[in-house]
Amino acid sequence: MERLQKILAQAGVASRRKCEELILAGQVQVNGEPVTTLGVKADPAVDVITVNGRAIRNEKKLYLMLNKPKGVITSAKDPQGRKIVSDYLPGIKERVYPVGRLDYDTEGLLLLTNDGEFANLLTHPSHHVPKTYMATVKGVPHGTSLEKLQNGIQLEDGMTAPAEVEYHDVDTDKKQATITITIYEGRNRQVRRMFDAISHPVTRLKRIKFGDLLLQNLARGTYRHLTEKEVQELRDMAHKTHKIQK
Repeated sequence: MERLQKILAQAGVASRRKCEELILAGQVQVNGEPVTTLGVKADPAVDVITVNGRAIRNEKKLYLMLNKPKGVITSAKDPQGRKIVSDYLPGIKERVYPVGRLDYDTEGLLLLTNDGEFANLLTHPSHHVPKTYMATVKGVPHGTSLEKLQNGIQLEDGMTAPAEVEYHDVDTDKKQATITITIYEGRNRQVRRMFDAISHPVTRLKRIKFGDLLLQNLARGTYRHLTEKEVQELRDMAHKTHKIQK
């Protein structure tokens, strides 16, 4: 017997948090009876579990890395008809969803999976899995400005955790700099807002690393499957950072 939201997440319905929302909204049934409270347990080998009348099934677990292009939204669909990440997953019939998000104008390393437990593990605020970006910004920030980012900077939703920041390239002719920044949180548009706070807005942003997983030479707009070793290393890092925070 396991909690219903965990069963749903493992079956690839959605992330655990989203599955909890489905339960509270009365969209989940066990043996024909709606469940509207969290904490209910079931046995997927015995009980008939449905979401909006459709029985769940345990799909093969997929773990993908996509080099997301700029101008693509991290969503399952878009009313405005813009490109979505699933447009770049030819041959993938299973429904996968992103692990965290990259905004419309941000490119680079995006993980996708149908393993809700895995997605929840990597994105839960208490786990602090590092993510590294290459940010091209207007102007050349002084070292004191970068120290503010390193020490934590005040945003409208609170102080950020310390970040790792260093110069990658400086172009004095174009009056811009490219800086690598590693953050340990997942706030909305966080890197862009951090550089806005030191008056050096981002003109290009690319995620190049998630945990110890590197984007490397994966071509823009293409994906690959993660190896079992890579998946396990990400799991181990999430558990490790969680213990450190405790």
